Amino acid sequence: MRYTLTGPVRFLPALLLLLALGACATNGIDSATTGAPESEDVLYATSPANIESLTTVVRRNPNDPQAYNMRGTVLGKAGRYGEALTDFNKAISIDPNYAQAYANRGLVYRQTGKLEPALADYNKALSIDANYANAYLGRGMVYRAHGKPAAALADFNKAISIRPDNAQAYYNRGLLYQAQHQHNYAIDDFTTAIGLSTQQAEPYIARGLSYMAVKKYKNAAEDLDQSVTIEPQNVQAWMSRGLAYERLGDKEKAAGSYARAMNIDKDYYPAQAGFRRVGGQLGQAYQTF
Repeated sequence: MRYTLTGPVRFLPALLLLLALGACATNGIDSATTGAPESEDVLYATSPANIESLTTVVRRNPNDPQAYNMRGTVLGKAGRYGEALTDFNKAISIDPNYAQAYANRGLVYRQTGKLEPALADYNKALSIDANYANAYLGRGMVYRAHGKPAAALADFNKAISIRPDNAQAYYNRGLLYQAQHQHNYAIDDFTTAIGLSTQQAEPYIARGLSYMAVKKYKNAAEDLDQSVTIEPQNVQAWMSRGLAYERLGDKEKAAGSYARAMNIDKDYYPAQAGFRRVGGQLGQAYQTF
């Protein structure tokens, strides 16, 4: 496949700011946070027709906390956070010991940057159900955002011990190891996450970055090939792929990858600088695969 960069690109004079190895840390691999293409199931669940159906259930069962929790979950996935919080608040007011509603409300708080109330909700959920894996996962992500790696690691370990099939827990623990430059541990966790959830780009990107950190550039390129196949509009995937092929000395594929990143986001400086560094020329076609 050949790719041509078109349109104006503004090159900045500074050197390339290499991707931080913790760059993936803001992303989870749950559908609510990745920005990945939505599955048909998620698109249906968040459709106006389905939300209206859930609203009908709520009207018929105004004292059922599960009805509010279910609708709140779907509203959260649809990005309607205020309405989701209203539903979770109602579920909790009906049943103050509803652990899932606290954890779901904590997720909405975390996704909207309200880390303190998120932490309080995860703590409450765990006080009700000490074996709630998703609450440990969510709390671990809050601890990681707060710069408390030891507490985050303990929670990710606990989540994994309860749910060994939880891809998100391995992925997030891998990000923690990656940020601490423990790349071999990170690679192991990303590999497990990929095995459990093969159609998510983020673990491939993250593992590719750790492979680059330990100078396994061919492995990195293979992972980043897979990431752009899964999610062709992911600018970080194309940027990271360009860097991997640049390290391998393949300027053709590097330029093609940087060009794809720039066509997704024309103002993305690392891709601009990478494209310029490998001798990329506007209007020229480049081999990407």
